Amino acid sequence: MEEPNQDILKRSKEITENYFQFLDKHIADVVSGRVGDFMEINQIASQLFISHKHLSDTVQRETGNHPCHFYDLKIIDHAKSILSESNKSVAEVAGILTYDPSNFSKFFKKFTGQTPGQFRKENKK
Repeated sequence: MEEPNQDILKRSKEITENYFQFLDKHIADVVSGRVGDFMEINQIASQLFISHKHLSDTVQRETGNHPCHFYDLKIIDHAKSILSESNKSVAEVAGILTYDPSNFSKFFKKFTGQTPGQFRKENKK
């Protein structure tokens, strides 16, 4: 009886790893301009050949957080890199990440506690 349970756990880890790998590539594609916009979670699930619910349930079970949580964090990480390593304006950074500038500032502040401008002042390389 132990075999199927081990297979399910292994598949769960595989789905979660595939999701993270997909996110990294997809976000890099958006940032580089190869892709015009971020995909929805249901579109990502479809690309991974699983249902939206299965992806959400699996990532939640494996990590304790919803897939959107990691998606947002990875976007924030890219935003932080661009802000600290370039002279692009906050509006340009928002555009690269397919955000309207004011929505980007709200999104950024929600996750970091700072506006993009404040973050840049403290972290410019």
